[in-house]
Amino acid sequence: MSIKEHLTRREFIGITGKATMLSLLGPQLLQGKPVYNSSGRKMNVLFIAVDDLRPELHCYGNKQIISPNIDKLAEQGLLFERAYCQQSLCAPSRASLLTGLRPDWTGVCDLSTHFRKKVPDVVTLPQHFMNHGYHSQAIGKMYHGSFKIFSRHDDPKSWSVPAWWPKPRYYYTPEGIRVAREVYSKSRRRHGAPVDNWVNCFVRGLATEAPDVPDNVPCDGQTTEKAIQVLQQIKDKPFFLGVGFLKPHIPFVAPKKYWDLYKREDVRLAKNRTRPQNTPDMAFPKETEMRAYHDIPDEKNVSDEKARTLIHGYYACVSYVDSQVGRVIGELERLGLRENTIIILWGDHGWKLGEYNSWSKKTNFELDTRAPMIISVPGQKSTGEKTAALVEFLDIYPTLSELCGLPIPKHCQGLSMVPLLEDPNRKFKDAAYSQFPRKEYGVMGYSMRTDRYRYAEWIKDGDVLEKELYDHQNDPQENRNVVNEPENRQIIKKLSQMLRKGRNVNTK
Repeated sequence: MSIKEHLTRREFIGITGKATMLSLLGPQLLQGKPVYNSSGRKMNVLFIAVDDLRPELHCYGNKQIISPNIDKLAEQGLLFERAYCQQSLCAPSRASLLTGLRPDWTGVCDLSTHFRKKVPDVVTLPQHFMNHGYHSQAIGKMYHGSFKIFSRHDDPKSWSVPAWWPKPRYYYTPEGIRVAREVYSKSRRRHGAPVDNWVNCFVRGLATEAPDVPDNVPCDGQTTEKAIQVLQQIKDKPFFLGVGFLKPHIPFVAPKKYWDLYKREDVRLAKNRTRPQNTPDMAFPKETEMRAYHDIPDEKNVSDEKARTLIHGYYACVSYVDSQVGRVIGELERLGLRENTIIILWGDHGWKLGEYNSWSKKTNFELDTRAPMIISVPGQKSTGEKTAALVEFLDIYPTLSELCGLPIPKHCQGLSMVPLLEDPNRKFKDAAYSQFPRKEYGVMGYSMRTDRYRYAEWIKDGDVLEKELYDHQNDPQENRNVVNEPENRQIIKKLSQMLRKGRNVNTK
């Protein structure tokens, strides 16, 4: 079934209950003009994606983190304190954001399915800009694929020129290389494949490494240099430039100088290192990501010493990426493009750093579904401010379209966040929705974050098998599922109705 057949009528829920798309658009957009732009030129878009970045930044309140460049961007734009992905896994999150469709509609809930299998004709966000006269280009990880060996995950229809990937490499020190070779060799022999080319494959060797190498040696440094080169080449044309950084995705490998920014003894461990009370087993996956690394125990408790090393590594990777973000924006400014370029920075989902005894994502909890997002628009009123409004990554597509004076495609299931750029304190949505499947149970878990609650239902063949309720007013870390407490019966009934309606928000 085509996307046109799927989406014959839409209802928008949020801001003030139900509203039509027309009522949400300002008069400037209806005239086909960008919202903020006095130069008469088309607005450019610098679209920065950061893999596995949770809101672990100085500007988000973690004063231990050294992230001056992203902090500066926040001072020049609007920081979204409660932005949520639609599924806490790379491929589904990115497919949803870039198509403007929820995972149930893209058909992407894993790392192998391509969204064009279910919606072959959907116009993606960069494709939409390309169709309106923009040069559209991807540097680094935009869709799930980040290297040429993963190019099947890319979407050529989205770009004016083929996407560019850095040369893959994960380890640089003698010990890191030795372990990686050993792990790769055993894996190849087990599968009957030749033992070669370990450097160009994803090898789960050591979980951390601090090589004393220049910034431009690891993948993200390569991405930065390519982005700077491309900016110089396309500076005289309107562009949508996607720049995707891999870190702080594991393994936590960053140049040594970024590790040296932090003292191991100052690294704080997670306070809630046990699973939430009364939470169903299906709320958590079997951990296969971090636990697959050579130096991480399988399903056992990570020692405090190892936990500090992992968190230290994550912080180092965040600071490394922050430096690369600063270099790209610095080149934008040097070329005189900053006054005519919208910058959006987002992390594709959250990540757990020992909370719930977990080192992964892949859940419907706040830690995994909440991610950082900053939008900076030349001329905007709300520079240096924060908004606590509930927003979804689905809202990025219509927002960038409106800001650049492009029509918002009818298939988009999100809402333009331009009203929040005008007034960060206004109400926007009543809830943000996320989901995650558990194939071993044959269920889909749907989760909803309201101003006070997180509510989830695990559904199989239309039947609700399990429910979860977390009260953020009394339990902001989601440590106790209170769904069975008698005093919550009425709110559960209300939230259940809201969740069922919201799962298909804007899709009827």
